[in-house]
Amino acid sequence: MPTYTAPLREYAFLLEHVLDYSGAVASLPGYEDATPVLVDAVLNEGARLAEKELAPLNRSGDEEACVWENGQVRTPKGFKGAYALYRDSGWPALTASQKYGGQGLPHVVGLILREMVCAANMAFGTYAGLSQGAINAITAHGSEDLKQRFLPPLIDGRWTGTMCLTEPHCGSDLGLLKTRAEPAGDGSYRVTGTKIFVTGGEHDLSENIVHLVLARLPDAPAGIKGISLFAVPKSLQAQDKTWSVRNLVECSGIEHKMGIRASATASLVFDGATGWLIGEPNRGMKAMFTMMNTARLGVSVQAVALAEAALQCARTYALERRQGRGMGAAAVASPVPIISHADVRRNLLVGKSFVDGARALWLWAGIQLDRQHKHPDLAVRSECEDFLALLTPVLKAFFSDRSFQATNAAVQVFGGHGYIRETGVEQFVRDGRIIPLYEGTNGIQALDLVSRKITLNEGRTVASFFALVKEEISGMSELRPEFARELQTSLENLRSATDFIRAGAEADPHLNGAAGHDYLQLFGLVAMGFAWAKIVRAALSLGEGGDQKLASEKLKVANFFFTRVLPEAEHFSRTVKTGSGPLMAFVEDEF
Repeated sequence: MPTYTAPLREYAFLLEHVLDYSGAVASLPGYEDATPVLVDAVLNEGARLAEKELAPLNRSGDEEACVWENGQVRTPKGFKGAYALYRDSGWPALTASQKYGGQGLPHVVGLILREMVCAANMAFGTYAGLSQGAINAITAHGSEDLKQRFLPPLIDGRWTGTMCLTEPHCGSDLGLLKTRAEPAGDGSYRVTGTKIFVTGGEHDLSENIVHLVLARLPDAPAGIKGISLFAVPKSLQAQDKTWSVRNLVECSGIEHKMGIRASATASLVFDGATGWLIGEPNRGMKAMFTMMNTARLGVSVQAVALAEAALQCARTYALERRQGRGMGAAAVASPVPIISHADVRRNLLVGKSFVDGARALWLWAGIQLDRQHKHPDLAVRSECEDFLALLTPVLKAFFSDRSFQATNAAVQVFGGHGYIRETGVEQFVRDGRIIPLYEGTNGIQALDLVSRKITLNEGRTVASFFALVKEEISGMSELRPEFARELQTSLENLRSATDFIRAGAEADPHLNGAAGHDYLQLFGLVAMGFAWAKIVRAALSLGEGGDQKLASEKLKVANFFFTRVLPEAEHFSRTVKTGSGPLMAFVEDEF
């Protein structure tokens, strides 16, 4: 059965040497107490939770799965106890506002915890992740009365949260949703409709569940401009002030899924359920995107977490499994560990080059999130917000695609033993297949990138990010000129592809959809190159007192990335420029 060890050494290297946590985050107003020493202590405790409590439940949770019966959901054995420990230890409050009972630690620390939790047990991590999104949405858009009512129990972990968007007849096109909300005359609303694919929509872990529901007010404008957001709790407050009166919302069933089987994906029926408006009428998408962007960054971290867990499994197996006797002069009489074979190493490095670079990139994004919220200079805060808007679809889609590649590579290391359930590595593939699908499919992310994000601020934001990449190229040019040249070539390919899309999208209405996937892959490779350049510079600048073994490892993995992964950028650049013709030449009945 797979085991998990939290990569604390990796986090310490990235925070201290690659990303300057002390200067970039701990120096921000309100984060002065979040010193590297404190963060190290927090992460060590989080590692113990992930390794000792959550990882042992991963396989059993997958085997048992959630069970729905008479409108209620029972989570697998051990999950209630693990969640109680998670709650009692204060983890739900880690990054929340101290005003409402939170600990107020930096967002980037919460994201590291999320990686450890999801690597140990991704299904468990979904319950906590959606609650954090609900906290963020209510904090950003709720009235003070709403905050006082809902935030303390959510932050305390006694309550959990959900995101209710999808309906049976509409998925990504939320303008089609039919759920309605009628004013009740007392400041509340009566919400009626059906929502599906609600992660954590019903379970037995918390005392209450707060559903954040998209619905239409009477006479609301058509389309997404007529959508509002409501907080609809599973249970309402009784006269004795306890939240014990059942609201008119019922779980009509849960999905039987390919993966994350211990995460309850529910269908909910709202039949005049009591709810409260979050934010302004008909501005629900703005409020919901606060939650969705949290979720998209969170699933980017999930992608890295699963690849890390699968890589750990595959590495252990490759060191222990003996097959073959080496090649050429290295041949021996007895079977050798399969890690001796070049193709096994290739599979391991597919995972390792992704995990190391992606972790550095999402940590950099997490730091931008903290700077967006806390930096005293409004211009810096605005710039960080724009960078996150640009990179969110890239992180979500590119990471989830590459993570699926990495978990498959881990199965390949096991050979036929990876295909059977006994070894446990196949679960990472099944669990990870959802990540390219939920929180907006990767096709939607690509369309968002090419249609909206690269034109953000009339193209100034993407130009600013390209300038950051150029700075890293310049900083690496004397240290590793061969790496710098490859990244420079890839950046030029990305610039050229960007110009091609901007110039051709108006004349070709199908260009964005046709080019989106390949353009996003190209952008993701360059963004990973940006992160790897930071790692290379840090590894080469470590003094004698630094971890020289780790530095040497990073440079060898960087060599694999820059010579065998990043050159894929040229292929994607060429594919973008084929336009929509190869796709749109067919008529429907020719498929």
